[in-house]
Amino acid sequence: MRILLVGEYSRLHNSLKEGLQKLGHKVIIVSSGDDFKNFESDLSVKATFFSSFWFTRKLRNGLRRFFKFDFEKIERAIRFYLILPKLKGFDHVQLINSDALELNPTISLFFYKKLFSQNKKFSLLVCGDETPVIEYLLKNEMKHSILSPYLNDSSLKNQYNFSLKYVQSNYKKVFNWLKENVNSIIVSDLDYKIPMEKMNYKVNFIPNPINTDKINFSELKINEKVIIFLGINRLSFIKKGIHFFEETLKIIEEKYDDKVEIIITENIPYQQYISLYNKAHIILDQVYAYDQGYNALEAMAKGKVVFTGAEQEFVDYYKLTERVAINALPDVNELVKELSFLIENPQEIIRIGKNARDFIEKEHNYVKIAEKYLEVWEN
Repeated sequence: MRILLVGEYSRLHNSLKEGLQKLGHKVIIVSSGDDFKNFESDLSVKATFFSSFWFTRKLRNGLRRFFKFDFEKIERAIRFYLILPKLKGFDHVQLINSDALELNPTISLFFYKKLFSQNKKFSLLVCGDETPVIEYLLKNEMKHSILSPYLNDSSLKNQYNFSLKYVQSNYKKVFNWLKENVNSIIVSDLDYKIPMEKMNYKVNFIPNPINTDKINFSELKINEKVIIFLGINRLSFIKKGIHFFEETLKIIEEKYDDKVEIIITENIPYQQYISLYNKAHIILDQVYAYDQGYNALEAMAKGKVVFTGAEQEFVDYYKLTERVAINALPDVNELVKELSFLIENPQEIIRIGKNARDFIEKEHNYVKIAEKYLEVWEN
């Protein structure tokens, strides 16, 4: 099959591509690389003019304030328009999101109609914010979610512009068109499966693909200090509950000054991020989640102990009898308690790290996951 994957937010599509290629398929990724993360793309629509130089970034910000429009989106639109003639004759096209092109919704819909007219079958992947997901989370019926801070404090609305845009009429129009024109909707973890099903959508649940051939497992060795890593992305700072981790680390540093080393980074490219967290034993990922996102899964594949979503729904779905990750709650006292236990019982860090790798190999192997995608696409 010839397969086109549109958009990239977490390296999900790159890992899926590698699995599909292992199975003998030809795969092309079109994306912007997701800003500072710079994920790989075969055909890039990255707005290089408005993002590469300090003076063009200043120009972009000035034009946005004056015209109330993001000129980086215009550049992306032009770049996609220029490559659109190449994007034809594919057996399957998958969008990573209804805003996979990161454009004005009207322009995105125009391009989707063109793209769909020149290819065969289509799927929409829900692996992040999406119209029905946000609609359900706004009902505030879940124990917690990425919207919890906003639902508890409406003054944070500006911090949630990215998420809340999906319930605006123009974005909803795009999603509604896609749901009527794709052959399948796929969700990547329980944080999206639960809301989509609550909103009465029939979805195909396929866990995130992790390239276990590329990511080597190394059994954790703890010598003098337990190394804890926190990677901060300011764009998702509130949604991931990072301030809970920051407060926790202050307490842990004071309590275990001679037993821990703490590494904190902020808004760095993906490859640099990975190289810095490789020496860590414990990764602090996010609170508010029920299941693991992509960064957490890659860390688990390396045998790290990850503080992330691992709610009872997750344990029940996978029928787990051993801990493969630490369920991180939006509660500093609980986080301190969990970290303290691990620091004082380093053999538990090693045991959970092994469990994490075993879990990834069983449930997230990229070739097995690629086979599941093919099954959904073909049937």
